[in-house]
Amino acid sequence: MYYRMTLEDKVRVPPDRLGEDLEKVILNVLQEQLEGSITKEIGIFIAVTKVLDVGQGELIPGDGAIYYDVRFEAVVLRLSLQEVIEGVVVETTSFGAFVSLGPIDAMLHVSQISDEYINYDERNGRLICQDSKRYIAVGDGIRARVVALSLNEREPRESKIGLTMRQSGLGTERWLEEELDREKEKREGR
Repeated sequence: MYYRMTLEDKVRVPPDRLGEDLEKVILNVLQEQLEGSITKEIGIFIAVTKVLDVGQGELIPGDGAIYYDVRFEAVVLRLSLQEVIEGVVVETTSFGAFVSLGPIDAMLHVSQISDEYINYDERNGRLICQDSKRYIAVGDGIRARVVALSLNEREPRESKIGLTMRQSGLGTERWLEEELDREKEKREGR
């Protein structure tokens, strides 16, 4: 889930930027340092949006920079196990689909797509359910549940997020619409 958070940190303003607008410099430094990074306590930093408060600067002998205590707003993505998320399929392979969650991709393994056997149509880049002929392709919007979560703070690209769609109410947008239509027909047929 996405959150807007108010956070505090100490920010180093380099000596060559001391003549510029202080809040703009601090915002720029925070954006460079934090956006795209991961911390297990906070989550995945999407954007630093605003500097709220800048405290007194501190000089450290031997360093020409000034260190400021800063309060700022940021947007973060904080995932948790069993959370239902929505994403877009960005790649299909013989072993599953990669799903973009915005700042990070997750893996939907073929064993977690359906109870049916899954065939990979390499030419069309689709994962096809053998019996129902439902399929997943690049560009499909999906709803899935997070079943594995291993965030790597040092190498965010090495983070591993596993998804499943093998439960009711999960699947591609097309599958979910089909389910709604079937339920509607059942209710009207009573």
